[in-house]
Amino acid sequence: MTRLAAAMSGWLNGVAERHADTVRNQYPGRLLRSITNGVHAATWTSPPFAPLYDRYLGHWAQEPELLSRVPSVVPVDALDGAHGQAKAALCRRVESATGVRLRLDRPVLGFARRMTAYKRPDLLFADLERLRAIARQHPFQLLFAGKAHPADLEGKRLIVELHQALSALRPDITSAFLPNYGFQEAALLVSGADVWLNTPLPPLEASGTSGIKAALNGVPSLSVLDGWWVEGCVEGITGWGISGDGPGAGAASELYDKLEHAVLPTWYGPRDVWLKLMQGAIALNGANFHSQRMMRRYASEAYLR
Repeated sequence: MTRLAAAMSGWLNGVAERHADTVRNQYPGRLLRSITNGVHAATWTSPPFAPLYDRYLGHWAQEPELLSRVPSVVPVDALDGAHGQAKAALCRRVESATGVRLRLDRPVLGFARRMTAYKRPDLLFADLERLRAIARQHPFQLLFAGKAHPADLEGKRLIVELHQALSALRPDITSAFLPNYGFQEAALLVSGADVWLNTPLPPLEASGTSGIKAALNGVPSLSVLDGWWVEGCVEGITGWGISGDGPGAGAASELYDKLEHAVLPTWYGPRDVWLKLMQGAIALNGANFHSQRMMRRYASEAYLR
């Protein structure tokens, strides 16, 4: 937002509550509201999940709020089966494109988005020995994807570094970088991963939407508390949050702690506990952070007032 636009506009809003707070500090004295971004639920709900929602929730695609009923009406074994199908489809694509065979019986941490410095795709690799030690206790798999803007030299450098880090870890941690990232790859990733990773440098993530797409498919997030996740994170219910503040080493340590002591023990614990996380991600995040709600708010609060 430029100062000229801020001066001339009759309506100003941030695209998440945290974003609005950040912009208010930049433009003191201006009335600035917030309408949190959402995604189109029917577009980002994967083929294994959509028929399930059709069967138990009727017109959920027109009213995604109905997803809030998932814990009470959709059988947990059906949710588990749908995720298994989505994960298998992702694994097939990864093996076809990279030659890396992911295991269905180990969790996949997924990270896919535009590659640029503030999104810190390299944060997870700040301490490779710590990461290896965690994997020895609770094995996990890593899957990355994304592209940099053609003029973003730092983003391109980060992609090179990601390939190097994944290669260095590969004897101990099964990992891959899915090439030719596009819509189809994104759809497979947000539905087939087990945990969605997001590590931006706060407060630079205005909203972010990839974790919302994952939530529609029952995938909880492990994410820095910035953008939409400040509102979407219910610790241990929809996923897990980290502050992500400070130097990279401190933020990475916080990330490792949460991965080691919360995320992976939960995945390897009783399956019904993990399935409750899937339910929470759908019912609390998928049901609320969607484009229908977003556009209704723009229409009623900004366009038709």
